[in-house]
Amino acid sequence: MATPLSPETRSYAERLKTALSSDYEAIYREAGGVLAHPFLTPGSEQYDDVLWDWDSWWSNVALRQILSAKGESHTAKALPYEQGCILNSLSICGLTGYIPMLINRQTPEEPPEGVPLVNMHKPCLAQHAAFLIRETGGDAEWLREKFMYVQYFLNNYRTHHRHERTRLYFWQNDVSIGVDNDPCTFARPLQSSGSIYLNCLMYRELLAAAYIADELGLNEIGNGYRTEAGALRDAVREYCWDEKDGFYYSVDLNIGHAYRGKKYFGNYGIHDGYHADWPCLIQRIGVWSGFLAMWAGIATPKQAERMVRENLLDERTFNAPFGVRTLSKLEKMYNVGAMGNPSSWLGPIWGISNYMTFSGLVKYGFEAEAAELADKTIGLFGRDIERFGALHEYYEPESGEPVLNRGFQNWNYLVLNMIAWREGGSPVAEF
Repeated sequence: MATPLSPETRSYAERLKTALSSDYEAIYREAGGVLAHPFLTPGSEQYDDVLWDWDSWWSNVALRQILSAKGESHTAKALPYEQGCILNSLSICGLTGYIPMLINRQTPEEPPEGVPLVNMHKPCLAQHAAFLIRETGGDAEWLREKFMYVQYFLNNYRTHHRHERTRLYFWQNDVSIGVDNDPCTFARPLQSSGSIYLNCLMYRELLAAAYIADELGLNEIGNGYRTEAGALRDAVREYCWDEKDGFYYSVDLNIGHAYRGKKYFGNYGIHDGYHADWPCLIQRIGVWSGFLAMWAGIATPKQAERMVRENLLDERTFNAPFGVRTLSKLEKMYNVGAMGNPSSWLGPIWGISNYMTFSGLVKYGFEAEAAELADKTIGLFGRDIERFGALHEYYEPESGEPVLNRGFQNWNYLVLNMIAWREGGSPVAEF
């Protein structure tokens, strides 16, 4: 059971509610250029005036928490900006389904010819739309004429970003993957990363697409997406769960035969007596995104128990004074220094990793652990507001000191959703 908020944490919570609920409209941007609809930005100078994929989604979840206390007029004002995030992305989606991960006002209206083998919009587009549809009582009509492009988008992932043998999804390269320098993908061979982060997002994306289809009366399409989601869940459980460590990992899909086609012994090549018959290799690298198997609802209850007891609570690896280290402290790559392009996910505390891990804990009934993580996040951000009058992009795990990018709003505002849960209120949750 969760313990009551301490006086210090309660004080920080009140400070955060006051501060963050007063400047949220700084993430609103008006239509212009290629962006035909108003939209949401992360809300800091580093990311100003650009539509980002998972940033706009999570900013919207936090925004809805603020709006829940503001009244109907504020919610009505926000709706065009919220829906615009999805409609802008779909407006530049062609038959190939390609959507870039970020759109600025000068991005060409049509995607590049053909199907570029590059990373694209993360699989959170349907989730963002489903979230808004649910929040507005199931009204999906605003999306009806554009829903075919959601399907094109998912077709692109299925056709060009899915590994045939495992049925897992992979990144094309290490560019703009969201968790920039995750060692399971960063500087790795092309199309080799069966990322647990990507596959958990895709599982929820397929379920979201099924929900939207149902709301539009397209039940056969919805059933197809649910079947596809179930198959992906089973594949993640089969290939990404590690019974040894009690954790979900990314997998290496770069399995081949080094000497294939090279003849050394008559008609035979080296190792032709037995080729590798395993489709992937598990990457036992302690990355926070393994906890997304709980956030997504993929982990079984027994697996979740091991993940929490053997990994989340281990102070040598993930458990830090201010939240969840984005990379285990035992990894050789651990580094909490400031970095830009790529941003650092080699150990620093991020608001989004704290929140998504918290969300998974709540989903599986780990209330005491969820409360502890929420309180760490409230304390981290409360001190930042108290000292600097703003939040930052990421933080040192041990000291809680901000590392860079003052004024970063974005998913940091999800601390308000955590506060609502801690206070026994009605937290707004993602789809």
